[in-house]
Amino acid sequence: MRDDEDGEEIVRLTAWVRGRVQGVGFRWWVRSRALELGLAGSAANLADGRVEVVAEGPRGKCRALLDLLGGAAAGRPGEVTGVAERWSEPRGEAAGFLER
Repeated sequence: MRDDEDGEEIVRLTAWVRGRVQGVGFRWWVRSRALELGLAGSAANLADGRVEVVAEGPRGKCRALLDLLGGAAAGRPGEVTGVAERWSEPRGEAAGFLER
């Protein structure tokens, strides 16, 4: 894995968020938090009711997003009942963060 200009490892986080997370503004909220952290990626509804979040950037900022997804984040819409995660090599996501 490569490092950013500060020497922090660049990673790809894929998180699957369970709960009441569709139709409540959750993807928009995730996009806003990810952009605040300077991450690239996307948030997409899945057919089974989960939201898949893909984020690339420094490991610490991806970890911060993961903490927001699963923790008691102020203003987070919906209700999260669980988060599964996978860490991998970055693929070079385009700049920005998309709602899909």
